[in-house]
Amino acid sequence: MRRIPVAAVWLAGAVPFAVLLWDTLQGQLGVDPIRDIEHRLGRTAVYLLLATLAVTPLLRLFRVNLVRFRRALGLLSFSYAVLHLLAWAVLDMGLLWGQALRDIVKRPYLTIGMAAWLILAILATTSSNRAIRALGPRWKALHRLVYLAAPLAILHWLMAYKIWPSWALWMGLALAILLALRLPGLRKLRVR
Repeated sequence: MRRIPVAAVWLAGAVPFAVLLWDTLQGQLGVDPIRDIEHRLGRTAVYLLLATLAVTPLLRLFRVNLVRFRRALGLLSFSYAVLHLLAWAVLDMGLLWGQALRDIVKRPYLTIGMAAWLILAILATTSSNRAIRALGPRWKALHRLVYLAAPLAILHWLMAYKIWPSWALWMGLALAILLALRLPGLRKLRVR
């Protein structure tokens, strides 16, 4: 893993966007293309967020060290969250900011999604080496907010549908496992 440059993670992280762009240009998005664009960007943000959270358990359980890729994964997750929010604001809301704000307040799934997005924004803006040095030991405590952002993001995903999609439930289970592996009693587990 040491030989893989961090730029490869960024390149791989751009693939879902390239596929979405290709599908959009080819007219392969389905009957509601705006919804498909929003949902695919949001799901990708969640997948990358879960990948970010998987770095520590992979190291503890299997001794697979992907720590140097964690920042890129987190920033990619936030990038897709930004694209998800922009797709909603531009394509769905037509940049009608007053209506968008009313919808965020009125619809709980949007309120929860915005809360997750704001947490990710805080984490992204404090992920530089300069911010780490400036915040000192508080940086680690601040970045533990990811443990709140991830469940909020999955709850937002589930609440966006009238019937909960099974894939979102599986992602919720994956998140529960990743968070459980951080519990003090399970930290010492190792797979030989």
